[in-house]
Amino acid sequence: METEEEKKEESTAPPLLALNHVSRLCRNVKESIDFYTRALGFVLVERPPALDNFDGAWLFNYGVGIHLVQSQDEDRLPSDTHHLDPMDSHISFQCEDMEEMEARLKEFNTKYIKRTMEDESGTKIDQLFFNDPDGFMVEICNCENLKLVPAGSMGKIKLPFDRHNPPVDLNKVDGN
Repeated sequence: METEEEKKEESTAPPLLALNHVSRLCRNVKESIDFYTRALGFVLVERPPALDNFDGAWLFNYGVGIHLVQSQDEDRLPSDTHHLDPMDSHISFQCEDMEEMEARLKEFNTKYIKRTMEDESGTKIDQLFFNDPDGFMVEICNCENLKLVPAGSMGKIKLPFDRHNPPVDLNKVDGN
């Protein structure tokens, strides 16, 4: 039976569904489009005309968007585009075939760090860390190997299986 405090906390939870997109500043939007589409399999999608006042691009796949924005200030971008530290800020993508992904990074001559972590139960997670063309770190992992163990009530975790992806306009495919 829920306590009054649990009921109050549940009623004040924000109506969020899922991660929608990550925004990245770019030195060169076209180079970043090439990297995210060719190396990571993202798809270029149309941006709303209201955003035509600055150079950028929208990419989508795997249930998440990446919004690329042409930087007007070099100081806002990472200065060391080759530094890799798994403890730094990064975005992470779930992967179903780590060996294939590693081969793909090699194919694109992408410098990466590979590591395997093991928990107390012997469960292993493989990770690949690398930078995009602008020096922002990306992780590829098979983190589904780890069980998600909430620190509180499982009832607080929302898993919106039915509607977290944006709708796709099938009447307007490939610019038609």
